[in-house]
Amino acid sequence: MAYKRLSEQLQELSNPQRSDALVRAFREAVRTGEIEATELPERFTMPKEFKRRGAEGTYQREAREMLFEPSPKIEKWFEEKNQEYAAAPRRGRVRASVEAIESGELDFKSLAEETRRRMQASYEKGQALGKSRGQRTGTGASKTTRTTKRKTAK
Repeated sequence: MAYKRLSEQLQELSNPQRSDALVRAFREAVRTGEIEATELPERFTMPKEFKRRGAEGTYQREAREMLFEPSPKIEKWFEEKNQEYAAAPRRGRVRASVEAIESGELDFKSLAEETRRRMQASYEKGQALGKSRGQRTGTGASKTTRTTKRKTAK
């Protein structure tokens, strides 16, 4: 039977910058039993190039090599993941700004609803906090009792 290495499979990716995502998905599929594979003691260098924040240049990471037996099910899984990762690059979260709202990247109505919910939750939290503080402050009888007991014990 012919076995295939994970590093060989990564060479077939249409977008090598997503190789780290494929490795994570593959390991998750192995962990859940969706794919049968075994880890090998050696490591391989992923084709993705990483950048450090605030520094120049790039670097590459290594991952544990895995060995699997190719089958139509696994080939289909890889093809789906390859299409998913090649389809659209991940976009970071768009920050709320006048430009983003005016350009249509963000929906004003949904932002307003989210703001309303956040403000209501904050208000209710404050009200609950105030009520709980009011209930805790009693007459202070426990302090008086403690001091009285100490005096009588002497």
